[in-house]
Amino acid sequence: MMNQYPLIPQLKTAKDYNEVFTLVKKSVESSLSLHRAGLTLILAEIPNHIGAYHVAGSNIIVINRTILHAMKTLTESKDEFNSFIFSILAHEYLHTFGYSDETQVHKLVAQICKQNFGPEHPTMRFATKELFALYPQLQSLGPGKTDNSTFEIINNFDRSSMSYIG
Repeated sequence: MMNQYPLIPQLKTAKDYNEVFTLVKKSVESSLSLHRAGLTLILAEIPNHIGAYHVAGSNIIVINRTILHAMKTLTESKDEFNSFIFSILAHEYLHTFGYSDETQVHKLVAQICKQNFGPEHPTMRFATKELFALYPQLQSLGPGKTDNSTFEIINNFDRSSMSYIG
């Protein structure tokens, strides 16, 4: 029997942000016929009520490093952690196309997850539920930082769109 959701094993075994993002791009292209290349991922210390954001008019996605590190310990499997990363990156990737209405973006991420991973996959939990409701322990992280001077640019992010000719 053919797997109805061929991206499931790929997400389960994805080794880094780029591999997860490659699946985000495939899913968004498959579900919405949208594609964009040349994005940069930054991990930063930002207020903890913000999980991630896209800098409008740029090619930058920023993920909250404090929440990210907490989720590495709170998730029970690599599949669950990768599903969390997938949902965040899918959400912010949609913002890069100019989608600004949060309700619309949430619905689109849920549609993408359901079409590409099925209604029972962990990506659906992250797409349809509030993170702090799923993981109430995150509330103990406090307010977070407003000084985002400590940040990390993820090398080789979105490398599937890069040419091998340098």
